[in-house]
Amino acid sequence: MNTILNSLNKKTLSLKAQIIAILFGIASAVALPQIVHLLGAAAGVGTLFGELFLPMHFSVIFIGLAAGRRAGAIAGFFSPLVSFFLTSMPGIVVLPFMMIELMGYGFFAGLLKNAKAPVFLKVLFAQIAGRALRFLAIGIAFFGFSYTKVAPMSVWMSVPRGLVGIVLQLVLIPLLIFRLTAYSGNDR
Repeated sequence: MNTILNSLNKKTLSLKAQIIAILFGIASAVALPQIVHLLGAAAGVGTLFGELFLPMHFSVIFIGLAAGRRAGAIAGFFSPLVSFFLTSMPGIVVLPFMMIELMGYGFFAGLLKNAKAPVFLKVLFAQIAGRALRFLAIGIAFFGFSYTKVAPMSVWMSVPRGLVGIVLQLVLIPLLIFRLTAYSGNDR
C-alpha cells in the first residue's frame, strides 16, 4: 500500500503499484461483501445488506480513483469472478453482467482520476456509467439472445434498493481519497 501512497502524486502509477492496487481491489471486493453478508445473516436478513450497501462496487470505484483506469477495470472485471469461485456469489445468472458493470465502475472512475472535478462527481459519474453498461449488456442478452433470466429493468429497479450504498460511496470514497492524497503529500 505504501507503493500506491507514494505514487499518488503522479499522473499514472508504476506497474508495481498498479498490480498491488489490482490485488488489493480484488481482495477487498471479495472480503467486504462476505463481511456484509455475515452481518446480514446475523441480523436475520440474509443477503439484503449486500444489496443495500453495495460493498463490491465501493472497492472497485475506490481502486479506479486511486490507481487509474487499467487497475480499476481489471479489479472490477475479476472481482466478481474471483468471488464466484471462492464463495459462489454473485450467482451465475448475474455474474457476467456484474463483471461488465464493475469493470465499467473501475474504468470510468480511473478515467476521471486526474480530472479537475470534485471526487464525489467522479464517483457519481462512475456509478451512472457502470450501471449503464450493465443495462446495455443485459439488454443485448435479453433482446438479442432471448436471455430472459435477467431483465434490463432490473438494473434501474436495483437503484432504490442500493441507495444507502450509493450515498455511502458518494460520501466515504471522497473522504478516503482526500485522506490518501493528504497522506501522500498530494493536494488534488
